Amino acid sequence: MDVGIVKAILFDFDNTLIETSRAGGIAIQKVGELLKTVLRVDDGAISSICGKFRQKLLLESFDSSGGRTIDEVRVNHMEESIRETVDSAYPPSLASDCYYLWKTSRLQVIALTPDVCCLLKDLRRRYKLLLLTNGESQTQKEKVKAVGCEEYFDAIVVGGDYPEQKPFPSIFSLCFDLLKVEAQDCVMVGDSLDTDIQGGFNAGLRATVWINGGEGHVPEGSAKPDFTIPHVLELPGVLEKLK
Repeated sequence: MDVGIVKAILFDFDNTLIETSRAGGIAIQKVGELLKTVLRVDDGAISSICGKFRQKLLLESFDSSGGRTIDEVRVNHMEESIRETVDSAYPPSLASDCYYLWKTSRLQVIALTPDVCCLLKDLRRRYKLLLLTNGESQTQKEKVKAVGCEEYFDAIVVGGDYPEQKPFPSIFSLCFDLLKVEAQDCVMVGDSLDTDIQGGFNAGLRATVWINGGEGHVPEGSAKPDFTIPHVLELPGVLEKLK
């Protein structure tokens, strides 16, 4: 490992700095309440609709050249989830109402905690900070705006704006150019072994830090992080070791 000083930190966004999964859970619960009121079906059917919608989000492959917006695609996810579960008639606007309730509720819940804000402010006094997030461009930018985190970073890179996202080296090279640093000057911090940690390894970063919120050990065959911490607030201890 290079013994040069760390000059920059690249942060993942979802479930690293903000609790996106928790926010999504709260939002889908509100959707379930609306569905139950309108459809008057049992809890099993509501759970099935919500589960199908979440699964479609996980498997989503969005192509902006297809002529539809990400919102239109996701309204269709909800429409399919309802149609696959219930046979009875329902209001034509139900899928749209449910999707936008989910979207707005999630955006209202996500936030940087005061402790994370303090951490970023302190780190920015000593390091260059860059937010590197995978995902569809509109969706991620809406989250960035909702959280109001622009002031904490020297640059923000949304993977959906580029041909390749994490773990491909090209998007990391873009980050290095923006910050005017080399790969060995940087640390990657994120919760995904497949994108953040593997990407940091692929790009030759100084070190990778895995935010492991209780997932257990690194699965066989996955990229091995240089450091593992339970929460991003533990990052200063890692940085001390890299001095």
